[in-house]
Amino acid sequence: MANYKPDLSCQNKFIPINFAEQILPGTFEYALCYIVENKLDLSGFDAWYNNDKTGAAAYPPSVMLKIILLGYAHGLISSRRIAKACETNILFMSVSGDIQPHYTSIAGFVAKMHEQIEPLFTQVLMICD
Repeated sequence: MANYKPDLSCQNKFIPINFAEQILPGTFEYALCYIVENKLDLSGFDAWYNNDKTGAAAYPPSVMLKIILLGYAHGLISSRRIAKACETNILFMSVSGDIQPHYTSIAGFVAKMHEQIEPLFTQVLMICD
């Protein structure tokens, strides 16, 4: 009887990943990261967070914006789907720096910050155009 190597396609594998190398120049993800980190004024978000002496650390608004805008660009408009992508999709992991916010944190950010997010979303589109 033939002796074949086993099919390990159902096995998990630990692979070392350098997240910085996953965002390639010339891609939408690269442009999005550059724009959010270098072209947008995110200081308006600081007033919403008063947790410097008490409370848990908040997710950086830049990270939240990047994953939300990336999600929207890929047709993911549900906070649950964006949160799942942050856990399973290498691009979302790379863009977020492997921060995996809960879907309620994503939904709360969008609901609470929608007035600040809308002009930034427009700016990103205008810069990309």
